[in-house]
Amino acid sequence: MAEVVIYTRQLCGFCTAAKRLFEKKGIAFEEFDATFNPALRQEMVEKANGRSTFPQVFVGSTHVGGCDELHDLERAGKLDALVAS
Repeated sequence: MAEVVIYTRQLCGFCTAAKRLFEKKGIAFEEFDATFNPALRQEMVEKANGRSTFPQVFVGSTHVGGCDELHDLERAGKLDALVAS
């Protein structure tokens, strides 16, 4: 199973929705809260090729994107396969 990483910030509804999807599916993830950590936010932006919105989701070496892209993968039936790889 691929490692799932999500960069979040506090009081972010999209972050909550992304985490809720993983929890509903029983997919373990590592969360990095960048709310008060500029260095962590910069790390996220670099890994996400300049994207600075929250959340940013990574599955293994694949940058999924944000909450909308994550849910698009789920609707297309591709999220389970990506996590299983």
